[in-house]
Amino acid sequence: MNSSQNQNCPHVFKVTDTSTGEIICNNCASVLFEKAVDFGPENIGQTMDDYQSSARTGQKISLTMADMGLSTMIHTQDRDSSGKFISAQNKRTFQRLRRWDRNSKHANTKQSYVKAFMFLDNIRSKLGLPDHVVEKSAYIFRKAEQMKLLPGHSNKSVLCAVVYIACRLTDTPRTLTDIAETAGIKKKILQRVYRLVYTNLGIQSVSYNPAEFISRISNEANVSEKTKRDARKILELSQENGMTFGKNPMSMAAAAVYLAVRRNEEDVSQTTISHISGISAVTIRNRVKEMEVIF
Repeated sequence: MNSSQNQNCPHVFKVTDTSTGEIICNNCASVLFEKAVDFGPENIGQTMDDYQSSARTGQKISLTMADMGLSTMIHTQDRDSSGKFISAQNKRTFQRLRRWDRNSKHANTKQSYVKAFMFLDNIRSKLGLPDHVVEKSAYIFRKAEQMKLLPGHSNKSVLCAVVYIACRLTDTPRTLTDIAETAGIKKKILQRVYRLVYTNLGIQSVSYNPAEFISRISNEANVSEKTKRDARKILELSQENGMTFGKNPMSMAAAAVYLAVRRNEEDVSQTTISHISGISAVTIRNRVKEMEVIF
Protein backbone atom coordinates (compact mmCIF):
# COMPACT_ATOMS: atom_id res chain seq x y z
CA MET A 1 0.00 0.00 0.00
CA ASN A 2 1.38 3.39 -1.00
CA SER A 3 1.23 6.01 1.78
CA SER A 4 1.25 8.94 -0.66
CA GLN A 5 -2.26 8.43 -1.99
CA ASN A 6 -4.72 11.19 -2.70
CA GLN A 7 -7.15 10.96 0.21
CA ASN A 8 -9.82 13.00 -1.61
CA CYS A 9 -10.04 10.61 -4.56
CA PRO A 10 -12.49 7.69 -4.17
CA HIS A 11 -10.25 5.50 -6.40
CA VAL A 12 -13.19 4.10 -8.31
CA PHE A 13 -11.42 3.37 -11.58
CA LYS A 14 -8.27 1.29 -11.21
CA VAL A 15 -5.68 0.18 -13.73
CA THR A 16 -3.36 -2.80 -13.29
CA ASP A 17 0.17 -2.57 -14.69
CA THR A 18 1.05 -6.20 -15.43
CA SER A 19 4.73 -5.43 -16.06
CA THR A 20 5.38 -3.86 -12.63
CA GLY A 21 2.60 -5.49 -10.62
CA GLU A 22 1.15 -2.14 -9.54
CA ILE A 23 -2.51 -1.15 -9.24
CA ILE A 24 -2.94 2.55 -10.11
CA CYS A 25 -5.91 4.89 -9.76
CA ASN A 26 -6.99 6.10 -13.17
CA ASN A 27 -8.14 9.49 -11.80
CA CYS A 28 -5.32 10.69 -9.52
CA ALA A 29 -2.53 8.35 -10.69
CA SER A 30 -1.88 7.17 -7.12
CA VAL A 31 -0.27 3.76 -6.70
CA LEU A 32 -2.76 1.81 -4.62
CA PHE A 33 -0.90 -1.52 -4.42
CA GLU A 34 2.63 -2.58 -5.18
CA LYS A 35 3.73 -6.09 -6.17
CA ALA A 36 0.17 -7.30 -6.59
CA VAL A 37 -0.27 -11.06 -6.81
CA ASP A 38 -1.66 -12.42 -10.06
CA PHE A 39 -4.37 -14.96 -9.23
CA GLY A 40 -4.98 -15.84 -12.87
CA PRO A 41 -4.00 -19.08 -14.62
CA GLU A 42 -0.40 -20.14 -14.77
CA ASN A 43 -0.23 -19.66 -18.53
CA ILE A 44 -2.32 -19.37 -21.64
CA GLY A 45 -0.22 -21.75 -23.76
CA GLN A 46 -1.68 -24.93 -25.14
CA THR A 47 1.44 -27.10 -25.21
CA MET A 48 3.44 -28.72 -22.42
CA ASP A 49 6.55 -26.72 -23.39
CA ASP A 50 4.62 -23.46 -22.98
CA TYR A 51 3.37 -24.55 -19.58
CA GLN A 52 6.79 -25.60 -18.27
CA SER A 53 8.44 -22.42 -19.52
CA SER A 54 5.90 -20.02 -17.98
CA ALA A 55 4.55 -21.89 -14.94
CA ARG A 56 5.44 -20.23 -11.62
CA THR A 57 4.81 -23.25 -9.42
CA GLY A 58 5.38 -26.99 -9.50
CA GLN A 59 2.94 -29.80 -8.96
CA LYS A 60 0.92 -29.92 -5.77
CA ILE A 61 2.24 -31.72 -2.69
CA SER A 62 0.42 -34.99 -2.07
CA LEU A 63 0.93 -37.72 0.52
CA THR A 64 -0.10 -40.29 -2.08
CA MET A 65 3.25 -39.86 -3.83
CA ALA A 66 6.33 -41.60 -2.50
CA ASP A 67 8.28 -38.31 -2.51
CA MET A 68 5.14 -36.22 -1.77
CA GLY A 69 5.66 -34.44 -5.10
CA LEU A 70 9.02 -33.00 -4.01
CA SER A 71 11.23 -35.00 -6.35
CA THR A 72 14.75 -33.83 -7.19
CA MET A 73 16.20 -33.75 -10.70
CA ILE A 74 19.97 -33.22 -11.09
CA HIS A 75 21.10 -32.87 -14.68
CA THR A 76 23.78 -35.29 -15.84
CA GLN A 77 25.71 -32.64 -17.80
CA ASP A 78 28.35 -30.82 -15.76
CA ARG A 79 27.45 -27.35 -17.00
CA ASP A 80 26.03 -24.27 -15.31
CA SER A 81 23.02 -22.21 -16.39
CA SER A 82 25.06 -20.34 -18.99
CA GLY A 83 26.35 -23.56 -20.61
CA LYS A 84 29.91 -23.32 -19.27
CA PHE A 85 31.65 -26.31 -17.70
CA ILE A 86 31.73 -26.25 -13.89
CA SER A 87 34.93 -26.51 -11.89
CA ALA A 88 36.41 -29.84 -10.82
CA GLN A 89 35.42 -29.26 -7.18
CA ASN A 90 31.81 -28.54 -8.10
CA LYS A 91 31.85 -31.54 -10.43
CA ARG A 92 32.80 -33.85 -7.57
CA THR A 93 30.12 -32.25 -5.38
CA PHE A 94 27.39 -32.85 -7.94
CA GLN A 95 28.53 -36.43 -8.49
CA ARG A 96 28.16 -37.01 -4.78
CA LEU A 97 24.70 -35.36 -4.78
CA ARG A 98 23.58 -37.54 -7.70
CA ARG A 99 24.69 -40.66 -5.84
CA TRP A 100 22.82 -39.66 -2.68
CA ASP A 101 19.73 -38.79 -4.70
CA ARG A 102 19.85 -42.14 -6.53
CA ASN A 103 20.30 -44.09 -3.29
CA SER A 104 17.44 -42.25 -1.59
CA LYS A 105 15.08 -43.04 -4.47
CA HIS A 106 15.92 -46.76 -4.23
CA ALA A 107 15.69 -47.00 -0.44
CA ASN A 108 13.47 -49.76 0.95
CA THR A 109 11.08 -47.28 2.56
CA LYS A 110 10.69 -45.31 -0.67
CA GLN A 111 10.09 -48.50 -2.68
CA SER A 112 7.45 -49.71 -0.23
CA TYR A 113 5.69 -46.37 -0.59
CA VAL A 114 5.79 -46.59 -4.39
CA LYS A 115 4.20 -50.05 -4.48
CA ALA A 116 1.68 -49.27 -1.76
CA PHE A 117 0.47 -46.03 -3.32
CA MET A 118 0.15 -47.65 -6.74
CA PHE A 119 -2.14 -50.20 -5.10
CA LEU A 120 -3.96 -47.37 -3.31
CA ASP A 121 -4.68 -45.71 -6.65
CA ASN A 122 -6.15 -49.00 -7.88
CA ILE A 123 -8.38 -49.29 -4.78
CA ARG A 124 -9.44 -45.67 -5.22
CA SER A 125 -10.67 -46.19 -8.78
CA LYS A 126 -12.57 -49.39 -7.94
CA LEU A 127 -14.26 -48.08 -4.79
CA GLY A 128 -14.78 -44.54 -6.08
CA LEU A 129 -13.06 -42.94 -3.09
CA PRO A 130 -12.85 -39.12 -2.95
CA ASP A 131 -9.50 -37.32 -2.77
CA HIS A 132 -9.65 -36.48 0.94
CA VAL A 133 -10.15 -40.17 1.83
CA VAL A 134 -7.14 -41.19 -0.29
CA GLU A 135 -4.96 -38.49 1.31
CA LYS A 136 -6.09 -39.62 4.77
CA SER A 137 -5.27 -43.22 3.89
CA ALA A 138 -1.77 -42.27 2.76
CA TYR A 139 -1.23 -40.27 5.96
CA ILE A 140 -2.27 -43.20 8.19
CA PHE A 141 -0.13 -45.61 6.16
CA ARG A 142 2.92 -43.40 6.68
CA LYS A 143 2.21 -43.30 10.43
CA ALA A 144 1.93 -47.10 10.48
CA GLU A 145 5.28 -47.39 8.71
CA GLN A 146 6.92 -45.00 11.19
CA MET A 147 5.63 -47.10 14.10
CA LYS A 148 7.11 -50.28 12.51
CA LEU A 149 3.73 -51.95 11.96
CA LEU A 150 4.50 -53.15 8.43
CA PRO A 151 7.00 -55.97 9.19
CA GLY A 152 5.21 -59.31 9.34
CA HIS A 153 2.29 -58.05 7.23
CA SER A 154 1.90 -57.39 3.55
CA ASN A 155 1.65 -53.80 2.38
CA LYS A 156 -1.56 -54.82 0.66
CA SER A 157 -3.32 -55.85 3.87
CA VAL A 158 -2.06 -52.84 5.86
CA LEU A 159 -3.12 -50.46 3.11
CA CYS A 160 -6.62 -51.98 2.96
CA ALA A 161 -6.88 -51.62 6.74
CA VAL A 162 -5.91 -47.93 6.66
CA VAL A 163 -8.36 -47.31 3.79
CA TYR A 164 -11.15 -48.70 5.96
CA ILE A 165 -9.99 -46.55 8.90
CA ALA A 166 -9.90 -43.47 6.67
CA CYS A 167 -13.43 -44.25 5.46
CA ARG A 168 -14.59 -44.50 9.07
CA LEU A 169 -12.91 -41.23 10.04
CA THR A 170 -14.29 -39.33 7.05
CA ASP A 171 -17.75 -40.93 7.29
CA THR A 172 -17.47 -42.50 3.83
CA PRO A 173 -19.69 -45.61 3.71
CA ARG A 174 -17.41 -48.48 2.66
CA THR A 175 -17.52 -51.80 4.52
CA LEU A 176 -14.76 -54.27 5.27
CA THR A 177 -16.40 -56.68 2.85
CA ASP A 178 -16.29 -54.09 0.05
CA ILE A 179 -12.60 -53.44 0.58
CA ALA A 180 -11.70 -57.13 1.00
CA GLU A 181 -13.50 -58.12 -2.20
CA THR A 182 -11.97 -55.23 -4.13
CA ALA A 183 -8.43 -55.99 -2.93
CA GLY A 184 -8.80 -59.76 -3.26
CA ILE A 185 -7.82 -60.61 0.31
CA LYS A 186 -9.62 -62.57 3.00
CA LYS A 187 -11.85 -60.61 5.31
CA LYS A 188 -10.41 -62.31 8.42
CA ILE A 189 -6.90 -61.15 7.50
CA LEU A 190 -8.17 -57.63 6.95
CA GLN A 191 -9.97 -57.65 10.30
CA ARG A 192 -6.83 -58.79 12.12
CA VAL A 193 -4.62 -56.13 10.51
CA TYR A 194 -7.30 -53.49 11.09
CA ARG A 195 -7.36 -54.23 14.82
CA LEU A 196 -3.55 -54.07 14.93
CA VAL A 197 -3.34 -50.67 13.21
CA TYR A 198 -6.37 -49.27 15.03
CA THR A 199 -4.99 -50.23 18.46
CA ASN A 200 -1.39 -49.13 17.95
CA LEU A 201 -2.19 -45.78 16.38
CA GLY A 202 -4.80 -44.93 19.01
CA ILE A 203 -7.35 -43.80 16.44
CA GLN A 204 -10.79 -42.79 17.66
CA SER A 205 -13.62 -43.26 15.19
CA VAL A 206 -17.38 -43.59 15.37
CA SER A 207 -19.61 -46.20 13.78
CA TYR A 208 -21.29 -45.57 10.47
CA ASN A 209 -24.75 -44.10 10.44
CA PRO A 210 -27.05 -46.86 9.10
CA ALA A 211 -28.96 -44.25 7.08
CA GLU A 212 -25.94 -43.89 4.80
CA PHE A 213 -26.52 -47.42 3.45
CA ILE A 214 -30.23 -46.96 2.71
CA SER A 215 -29.68 -45.35 -0.69
CA ARG A 216 -27.08 -47.93 -1.68
CA ILE A 217 -29.32 -50.92 -0.92
CA SER A 218 -32.43 -49.25 -2.36
CA ASN A 219 -30.78 -48.29 -5.64
CA GLU A 220 -29.37 -51.76 -6.24
CA ALA A 221 -32.73 -53.34 -5.36
CA ASN A 222 -34.60 -50.91 -7.68
CA VAL A 223 -37.24 -49.96 -5.14
CA SER A 224 -39.49 -46.93 -5.40
CA GLU A 225 -38.83 -43.53 -3.87
CA LYS A 226 -41.72 -44.06 -1.46
CA THR A 227 -40.05 -47.22 -0.16
CA LYS A 228 -36.79 -45.33 0.29
CA ARG A 229 -38.53 -42.64 2.34
CA ASP A 230 -40.35 -45.25 4.42
CA ALA A 231 -37.10 -47.09 5.08
CA ARG A 232 -35.51 -43.88 6.34
CA LYS A 233 -38.48 -43.18 8.60
CA ILE A 234 -38.30 -46.72 10.01
CA LEU A 235 -34.61 -46.36 10.67
CA GLU A 236 -35.05 -42.95 12.33
CA LEU A 237 -37.65 -44.38 14.72
CA SER A 238 -35.34 -47.30 15.46
CA GLN A 239 -32.51 -44.92 16.28
CA GLU A 240 -34.74 -42.84 18.54
CA ASN A 241 -35.64 -46.00 20.48
CA GLY A 242 -31.96 -46.99 20.84
CA MET A 243 -32.26 -50.12 18.71
CA THR A 244 -29.17 -49.39 16.57
CA PHE A 245 -26.59 -49.33 19.37
CA GLY A 246 -24.12 -52.18 19.08
CA LYS A 247 -25.66 -53.42 15.82
CA ASN A 248 -24.09 -53.71 12.41
CA PRO A 249 -25.13 -50.52 10.51
CA MET A 250 -25.54 -52.44 7.27
CA SER A 251 -27.84 -55.01 8.92
CA MET A 252 -30.06 -52.25 10.34
CA ALA A 253 -30.26 -50.55 6.94
CA ALA A 254 -31.06 -53.84 5.20
CA ALA A 255 -33.80 -54.64 7.73
CA ALA A 256 -35.34 -51.17 7.32
CA VAL A 257 -35.38 -51.50 3.53
CA TYR A 258 -36.91 -55.00 3.68
CA LEU A 259 -39.58 -53.87 6.15
CA ALA A 260 -40.46 -50.92 3.89
CA VAL A 261 -40.57 -53.23 0.87
CA ARG A 262 -43.03 -55.54 2.63
CA ARG A 263 -45.28 -52.65 3.67
CA ASN A 264 -45.40 -51.27 0.12
CA GLU A 265 -45.85 -54.79 -1.33
CA GLU A 266 -42.97 -54.53 -3.78
CA ASP A 267 -41.54 -57.59 -5.49
CA VAL A 268 -38.12 -57.66 -3.79
CA SER A 269 -37.18 -60.80 -1.89
CA GLN A 270 -35.28 -61.02 1.35
CA THR A 271 -32.62 -63.05 -0.46
CA THR A 272 -32.05 -60.17 -2.89
CA ILE A 273 -31.54 -57.67 -0.09
CA SER A 274 -29.29 -60.16 1.71
CA HIS A 275 -27.13 -60.55 -1.41
CA ILE A 276 -26.91 -56.77 -1.97
CA SER A 277 -26.05 -55.90 1.64
CA GLY A 278 -23.83 -58.89 2.38
CA ILE A 279 -25.90 -59.62 5.52
CA SER A 280 -27.34 -63.10 6.09
CA ALA A 281 -31.08 -63.60 5.75
CA VAL A 282 -31.25 -64.82 9.35
CA THR A 283 -29.74 -61.57 10.66
CA ILE A 284 -32.13 -59.49 8.55
CA ARG A 285 -35.12 -61.43 9.91
CA ASN A 286 -33.94 -60.90 13.49
CA ARG A 287 -33.52 -57.16 12.94
CA VAL A 288 -36.94 -56.97 11.29
CA LYS A 289 -38.58 -58.67 14.29
CA GLU A 290 -36.96 -56.11 16.60
CA MET A 291 -38.17 -53.22 14.47
CA GLU A 292 -41.72 -54.55 14.17
CA VAL A 293 -42.15 -54.18 17.93
CA ILE A 294 -42.18 -50.36 17.72
CA PHE A 295 -44.54 -50.18 14.71
